[in-house]
Amino acid sequence: MRWYDRHRRRLPWRAEPGETPDPYRVWLSEIMLQQTTVTAVIPYFEKFVSRFPTVEALAAAPLETVLSAWAGLGYYARARNLHACAQAVAARGDFPADLDGLQALPGIGAYTAAAVGAIAFGIPAVPVDGNVERVAARVFAIEEPMPAAKPALRVAAARLGAQAAAQARPSDFAQALFDLGATVCTPASPACGVCPWVEQCAGRRMGIAAALPRKSPKKARPVRYGVHFWLTDEAGQVLLRRRPPSGLLGGMTELPGTGWRDDPWSPAEAVEAAPLVADWRPAGQVRHGFTHFELIIDLLAARVPRIGVDGLVRPLAALEDEALPSVMRKCVRMAGGGNDAGE
Repeated sequence: MRWYDRHRRRLPWRAEPGETPDPYRVWLSEIMLQQTTVTAVIPYFEKFVSRFPTVEALAAAPLETVLSAWAGLGYYARARNLHACAQAVAARGDFPADLDGLQALPGIGAYTAAAVGAIAFGIPAVPVDGNVERVAARVFAIEEPMPAAKPALRVAAARLGAQAAAQARPSDFAQALFDLGATVCTPASPACGVCPWVEQCAGRRMGIAAALPRKSPKKARPVRYGVHFWLTDEAGQVLLRRRPPSGLLGGMTELPGTGWRDDPWSPAEAVEAAPLVADWRPAGQVRHGFTHFELIIDLLAARVPRIGVDGLVRPLAALEDEALPSVMRKCVRMAGGGNDAGE
């Protein structure tokens, strides 16, 4: 705690010493930080809270507006759950100040409940993210490979949280663990010489700290293939469509295209799947990694006098405001849609 008082990070969602944490900002940051780095989240967080300054403002916004503001952060089920959670919180009047109540809200699991509970409400709980897992694995020299080591790491983190200093300042202790893992006990080349726990670290004494937590070999991700179509007209418009509300990238906007399958699409199949008959030309290939598979998209482009098919016809200049996921923004850039449509 003395180390944290000297070296704490200043983050836009974090209360300054003496200030009361805002549960809305704490919760929003925790949802955004899932599977995403602090550096990537900060600009999104700042734009998001300027657009939705309170949980009530977020709850009142249309889902499409929230998805558009979220576009580029990935894992879009988080945005749908975020909106549903905001509506539930607004309906009850505030965030619940207990772990069970928090975990009953949409999109809040055990980790997020512990993080919000500890940081916003001072509940003596230790939220265990990747940073905390790494610190616990090294302090206690837990050598079992991930992910099998997760239960042991939760027990180890709870032991850290049982210390008197942690119990006295649970909000600061949770954030101190995050900061220790992010800035000192880093994945590669940990700065053990400046760590406040260097004397107590079993991994350091054994000379294995940098190798912990051990990881099981990763399986190769399968590759899937799709074709998407960049159709524009003389009025400066482009054809889009909305994905189904549930499932991968649910509710997001995309360029029309085929399904994604295990085998490449032949040129004849691709043209057959096009939204209309036109002079389609190859416009490049886009690769994008999802959690469980790698996607390769062949992009075809055509320009027509007027887009006369059903779908979302949008001005090219307004693409920045569309709820385009990262993979579709890559397609837009590849097709020459301009940097204003980028992330």
